[in-house]
Amino acid sequence: MKEIRPTPGKALLALFSILGNLVDLENAEFLDLFAGTGRVGIEALRRGASRVVMVEVLKDRARGIERAVPAEFAGTDKAVVLSLELRRAIAWLVRRDNMFDVIFADPPYNEGWGASLLHTKNMEKILRREGVLVFEHASREALDVPPLWTVRDSRVYGETTLTFVEHKNHNSGGISS
Repeated sequence: MKEIRPTPGKALLALFSILGNLVDLENAEFLDLFAGTGRVGIEALRRGASRVVMVEVLKDRARGIERAVPAEFAGTDKAVVLSLELRRAIAWLVRRDNMFDVIFADPPYNEGWGASLLHTKNMEKILRREGVLVFEHASREALDVPPLWTVRDSRVYGETTLTFVEHKNHNSGGISS
């Protein structure tokens, strides 16, 4: 089993600060891929996201996320935990017409997930046209972005980088700090 590497506190605070300038978090639908401990998805719930789906392939970790969901959200459709492999989870979400304002992905570092994820079939179908896809990756790891997507911004926090990606034809301007 791979070791859990939770999003560092500084990066987590920055993530939600930047997202606050991009989307209405209080009404956002939020997808947390490679959820690990569920820390990011749970923080999105605490900040008022209307719905959070957390995807974690390992069943024991998925059960841990379910236990960590605050009581007021547990057992509701506001907090959903899926224990599925990434591609199966995306297919499941597409079949149910799920779309998200924010997709956060924190895949294992240095394994090429960034490019792979952006090339994943149907990824563009689950992100709203005005939505943002955020990758957390190792600062030394380059992110290969295919033509359908464009990098909106990238912020470095020590060993961690947050890269904000959107649909190529979404013209939104820059991110203000």
